Amino acid sequence: MSTFKVGEVVSGKIAGIQSYGAFVALDNSTQGLVHISEITHGFVKDIHDFLEVGQEVKVKILDIDEEKNKISLSIRATEEAPKEQPAKKKNVSSSENDEGFNTLRDKLEEWIKKADK
Repeated sequence: MSTFKVGEVVSGKIAGIQSYGAFVALDNSTQGLVHISEITHGFVKDIHDFLEVGQEVKVKILDIDEEKNKISLSIRATEEAPKEQPAKKKNVSSSENDEGFNTLRDKLEEWIKKADK
């Protein structure tokens, strides 16, 4: 395991997939884990939507725990983060913001009157 260094980007092959992450074979005797949160930018519900066993991947080594013989990996860290879309600003005055609730209040009274008939 000492041949790998934290921060290094290496190639590996998906060896197994669990609900919490994917195991990546870095060589014949070394495997690491890509936690589900490190697969891609954004939310991952099902790892199978992004990876499959036998797939070649590029991973960054995040941590090496020699005592526990574990290597933490990230695919996400090898990809450029998507550019965030700027939040759309609403040109609405504060009095107009309340309109939605006022409309609902008016409609509610109208619905109650209809229901009483």
